[in-house]
Amino acid sequence: MADIFERLLKNYGPIGQHRERAHGYFAFPKLEGEIGSRMKFRGNDVIVWSLNNYLGLANHPEVRKADADGAAEFGLALPMGARMMSGNSNLHEQLEAELAAFEGKEDAVLLNFGYQGMVSVIDVLCSRHDVIVYDAESHACIIDGLRLHPGHRFVFKHNNIEDFEKQMQRATAYIEKQNKGGGILVITEGVFGMAGDQGKLKEIADLKSKYDFRLLVDDAHGFGTLGETGAGAGEAQGVQDQIDIYFSTFAKSMASIGAFVTGDRKIIDYIRYNIRSQIFAKSLPMPLVVGNLKRLELLKTRPELKAKLWENALKLQQGLKDRGFDIGNTDSVVTPIYMKGGVEEATAMVMDLRENYKIFCSIVVYPVIPRGHIIYRLIPTASHTDEDIQLTLEAFTAVKEKLDAGSYKTNAIPDMADARK
Repeated sequence: MADIFERLLKNYGPIGQHRERAHGYFAFPKLEGEIGSRMKFRGNDVIVWSLNNYLGLANHPEVRKADADGAAEFGLALPMGARMMSGNSNLHEQLEAELAAFEGKEDAVLLNFGYQGMVSVIDVLCSRHDVIVYDAESHACIIDGLRLHPGHRFVFKHNNIEDFEKQMQRATAYIEKQNKGGGILVITEGVFGMAGDQGKLKEIADLKSKYDFRLLVDDAHGFGTLGETGAGAGEAQGVQDQIDIYFSTFAKSMASIGAFVTGDRKIIDYIRYNIRSQIFAKSLPMPLVVGNLKRLELLKTRPELKAKLWENALKLQQGLKDRGFDIGNTDSVVTPIYMKGGVEEATAMVMDLRENYKIFCSIVVYPVIPRGHIIYRLIPTASHTDEDIQLTLEAFTAVKEKLDAGSYKTNAIPDMADARK
């Protein structure tokens, strides 16, 4: 019989295998100071492009006051217990009602976390006889929800409507053949968080007249950033009423903790009484509910925050394109930069950006993406300044020239080695 721990220690996983070199710098870095476009990393002031603080609410004075007042009045313990048993409150229900109204839905239910929430929503909606059809580039929370699904699932090529129809035909045929009363749930995203492109919500919704399915949309990155009022990708594409279950999180535009799901009152009530991760978990603490009410109020009443976010995003994206960078097909504020290079080159380039140009942003390399590719993901916010954008454009221009010239090959920057310690 094998020892479970011995097996684990022989293989730390594709990312964990680099832990000794990466920890504290490339993985689990510590950003310090007030949340904003400028923070400290290892004692240096850096321009930060890695925080999902889209509207700059994390340190908004009204938000900070609401958070502090909520903690002072209620403490972190209230309410005690799960919502169903002893953890409900008028403020929880008020936040649900306001979210539902904002999204143009009949009802909403709060969830403690976005990742856990999506996993649980998939679990509560689908039985083993149901089939799920989902986009190939769905977020990990959707993938993990699918892993728990005991029924069949079909994946369609990312934002490929032709392949979506092909998988719908397969799913429909499977349901009819089984003849066990199953249905089809389609899952996609409002905005895909890595590439920044919106999901093909309108095209998928248009096919409801041709195929029988329900539509679940994860709009974590669209909520607060897209649409005339900020209600998200469904509003932006004019199909909010065709989304059966709209899901989002407070972790992005609202710079907080928690999530919610909205839809028709009867189905939301079903979710409320059957979602195991909420039935058997402590209620969202009152200070978070109070703070999220204030954040939602600002999201609805301060359109200048979203306008500033988009002003910054478009300046950054246009500046990158003008300088010859490939930013893919993003039609959201998420700003990817695609480059060619190996892991060693990416490592040296990140260190150069952080140590010499004082730019901190996220990078993705193999094994998350194919070998030879590098993706930077920049997250503009309403807090960034024109100077932040200009300095960042200049820095990326400089490091791209070095990358193309081969300056980041292995051991090319020996003076950077101590930065990992």
